[in-house]
Amino acid sequence: MTRVLITAAALWAALASPALVSAKQAGPTAPPPPQFVSPEVLPDQRVAFRIYAPQARAIRLSGSDIPGVGRDTQLTKGEQDVWEIRLGPLAAGAYRYNFNVDGVATIDPRNPAISESNNNVWSLVYVPGSDLFDTRPVPRGAVAEVTYHSAALGRYRRMHIYTPPGYELGTGRYPVFYLLHGAGDNDDAWSSVGRAGFILDNLIAAKRARPMVVVMPAGHTSRGPGSPIGRTATEEFVADFTTAVMPYIEKHYRVLTDRANTAIAGLSMGGGHTLNIAIPQLERFAYIGVYSSGLLGAFPAADTGAAAPAPAAPPASPPLTAVEWEKMNAAKLDDAALKKGLRLLWFATGKEDRLLPTTQGTVDLFKKHGFAPVFRESPGGHTWINWRNYLVEFAPQLFQSGKGTF
Repeated sequence: MTRVLITAAALWAALASPALVSAKQAGPTAPPPPQFVSPEVLPDQRVAFRIYAPQARAIRLSGSDIPGVGRDTQLTKGEQDVWEIRLGPLAAGAYRYNFNVDGVATIDPRNPAISESNNNVWSLVYVPGSDLFDTRPVPRGAVAEVTYHSAALGRYRRMHIYTPPGYELGTGRYPVFYLLHGAGDNDDAWSSVGRAGFILDNLIAAKRARPMVVVMPAGHTSRGPGSPIGRTATEEFVADFTTAVMPYIEKHYRVLTDRANTAIAGLSMGGGHTLNIAIPQLERFAYIGVYSSGLLGAFPAADTGAAAPAPAAPPASPPLTAVEWEKMNAAKLDDAALKKGLRLLWFATGKEDRLLPTTQGTVDLFKKHGFAPVFRESPGGHTWINWRNYLVEFAPQLFQSGKGTF
């Protein structure tokens, strides 16, 4: 083996050779991108959104839940080609957003926090200032991503599952709460933008809610062009939920399976799913919550201009009318014994939500059949700002007369 020794003088001569100097001079000379923070939550709870885009002609911020954001929410180009906009002050909570750069949507490249939807991903900013939404110094539960096989759909699926503080170290059984998302979202939404795990941690620590397992499944059974919508999509999800999700939870988690310790709630599309799961199986659920929803398609929606889910094309199988739904579920709706075991039927919708007539019509239908639904009409519209608050109101009412073994 031959050893080669390079002296300092020889190394310097090599580095200073005309060939290397020419190559170095011929290389890129552009300065590195500037250093900046995005998003930045300012002391007054305004939020600064920034993006480096030296060649862009126009950049717009999108974020349906952020007050003041619309089609003309434009960023301004500043020093070192960094574009910026400041919004707010914003109320405490999580907000989704993205940038539209010359017509192309993109997440914030400086922000690692994201929130998934069924067909895309959003950047996520959290504005602190809430005793219930913030990450606080209290005992913490855990949120797991769980993959299961759905025989009804013939494929593997994912759900998020919250277990309360101390679950891993104990042997007892807990009540179970199934929490469903809305149209366009997926099983990540309640944990990320919905802050469900943090809300439950804080409620449990404050003795306002009982420790419980919270199951957040994926409400869409497929994604992309050609995916079923309307009645067909609902039927697919109900089959997956009843034959795969609930059996998986009852087999793999220490949950109580009696009616008094089982709850279900959902927002928007998930509220419709909730009714189509819980009423046909009313003997299994003692607590039912419907957020910003009702019997979707059975009652007309108001034309208020507020945001609400709308399919991209007419459903291949139109939703049931109120009369059809009543007839299909007549036996459960008129069973007096089942009504006695139903401890809470709870509705909440914003005054500016175009689905408010749908909620009101559904509440009236249940009253006609002898139920005693609670209806909470809140400020605001069809947004996560309301849905987080509804979870804060609904969860403390669950399982207060039940008895777990934890």
